[in-house]
Amino acid sequence: MQLGMVGLGRMGANMTRRLMRGGHKLVVSDLSPDAVKGLAGEGATASSSLDDLVSKLTAPRAAWVMVPSGDPTEKTVEALLKAMQSGDTIIDGGNSYFKDDVRRSKICAAKGVHYIDVGTSGGVWGLERGYCMMIGGPNEAVQRLDPIFKTLAPGRGDIPRTAGREKMPDPGTSEEGYIHCGPSGSGHFVKMVHNGIEYGMMQAYAEGFDIFKNATSKDLPEDIRYNLNLPDIAEVWRRGSVVSSWLLDLTAMALVENPTLSEYSGFVQDSGEGRWTIQAALEEAVPAEVLTAALYTRFRSRQDHTFAEKMLSAMRQKFGGHIELKPPAKK
Repeated sequence: MQLGMVGLGRMGANMTRRLMRGGHKLVVSDLSPDAVKGLAGEGATASSSLDDLVSKLTAPRAAWVMVPSGDPTEKTVEALLKAMQSGDTIIDGGNSYFKDDVRRSKICAAKGVHYIDVGTSGGVWGLERGYCMMIGGPNEAVQRLDPIFKTLAPGRGDIPRTAGREKMPDPGTSEEGYIHCGPSGSGHFVKMVHNGIEYGMMQAYAEGFDIFKNATSKDLPEDIRYNLNLPDIAEVWRRGSVVSSWLLDLTAMALVENPTLSEYSGFVQDSGEGRWTIQAALEEAVPAEVLTAALYTRFRSRQDHTFAEKMLSAMRQKFGGHIELKPPAKK
């Protein structure tokens, strides 16, 4: 199939490469002429603008937007919509807020243009591993673009089938690594919660290994101080443990490279989807204690000490005479 790819960052460029490897024809666009030139050198068709990109696509056209969420995505979708015609499709594969998808899909539908939202997971490893995709949008457009999704997806690989799925009359495409979740917005909604869960899983690993690292503390009795090999613990958990996962694989890799992780400051950003997940939980009155705590810990990582912690220390001094210990000097 033919597809336009708008945005040639790490994921957009690698998705373009994976699609071209699968025999698809790509027309590419980016704010960086060098990025466009580079992909053109690998077999893509270059375009000088969004209008030029659309003009080089054959109807019914499809353009995949892979730019930062928020205003960049909004402006890109608006520009593509102006150039497109009824029957064409705009795909947002970034990390957009699902309510924005619902709004944009209605604007596109008024012109007869299909709008598909694709929550995409795979990161910088997707070129080789494939991309897990959670798709929202009208059936007609999603089905027409199935060859694109199938090429980008990981496929079944060597993952064993879930027991009982062989009895399902229509197992769908989930075993291939992509799924049509429902109408517009549902794809990014599922990806949003996916990222919220990711926050919680990452926090659990981080806290566990922090406990291991501090098992040598001089505050502990000497007979229960353990100098543990963190890279080896991560490695053994990868093999047969119930807590094994790709996140653990990446953790093991980082610890092999440097067991102290001294090259990291500990300042942890959030993509925004963790916040949106908590907002959805609030709107649905669903308790989400772990996901909320994990999000707040990311906020905490950006400060040396919070005012709340200072207040806690002050109260402890006032009610119990507890003297605040000075933090150890940084090495």
